[in-house]
Amino acid sequence: MTKLTDIMNERMALSFEVFPPKTEKGMENLPGTIEHLCKYQPDYISCTYGAGGGNVGANREVCQMIKNAGTTPVTHFTVIKNTKEGMKDQLQQYLNEGVDHVLALRGDIPLGETTTCGDFQYATDLVKFVRDEFGDKFEIAVAGSPEGHIACRSLESDIAVLKQKQDNGADYIMTQLCWDMEQFKYWLDAIYSAGVTMPVDVGVMPILDQAATINMALSRNGCVMDHELCKIISQNWLFPNPFAAKDAEGKPFDMFYDDKVKRFREAGIEYTIKQIDTYRSLGVNGIHLYALNKWKDVSEIIDRAGLKTLI
Repeated sequence: MTKLTDIMNERMALSFEVFPPKTEKGMENLPGTIEHLCKYQPDYISCTYGAGGGNVGANREVCQMIKNAGTTPVTHFTVIKNTKEGMKDQLQQYLNEGVDHVLALRGDIPLGETTTCGDFQYATDLVKFVRDEFGDKFEIAVAGSPEGHIACRSLESDIAVLKQKQDNGADYIMTQLCWDMEQFKYWLDAIYSAGVTMPVDVGVMPILDQAATINMALSRNGCVMDHELCKIISQNWLFPNPFAAKDAEGKPFDMFYDDKVKRFREAGIEYTIKQIDTYRSLGVNGIHLYALNKWKDVSEIIDRAGLKTLI
């Protein structure tokens, strides 16, 4: 096994996140995207996992694409609608296919439900289950929320849960979105004070699209959009709003639509680069870029940020 924690303890890691496309064409195009991303010699590429394993077949296929491209696949894995026996079987199948790195998550509660509809309710339980059942066969990543998980009663409670994940056998942290750098600094100090020693791999969402940015911040993560990001959105606001910027025929309502989209993308990329600069200056153990299955935008960010200069 390639120990990603060994890499992160030695130098800052670089990695990407992709997702299984929903269309056949998307799946056909993904190997090319992964190949382009691998030109930057990432330490790993993670792949998302649908609620209840609805796309587990596609997830496994993408993990093999990542392996074939020459880097380490990290599969997301959730407890949603999963039994102990079902999780054990699925995890063994990953091992049989040479996938021995997992991001252990609770996952999003299904719409209309109040529980995970499975045997476990928390990611802490999943971490312990994987470690108890498989020993050191998996390297286990866990999520960390610099602003606190939206389901947690307080930031202090969330940090205590993170420490529990470590005590249950987790190896390193992948953070959720955070654009508030002062909050991130506070959280970093707080987890260290709580006895968390796991390497911190920072998740970075490229700012490329207004609606996607707002949706990602508020629909699941409860993220603060700082003044600079809000200003970029306001200066390029798509009327009447970014979620309804085009009519039924696909024609934009805003006469300056194309110019605003172009300006927003450029300002968003510059914002993302400055964010990466700040994270690097704080000495984080890794930068994990959400590639959104698009290699060109991510490549531009890496090149302009100087994340990789010898490839």
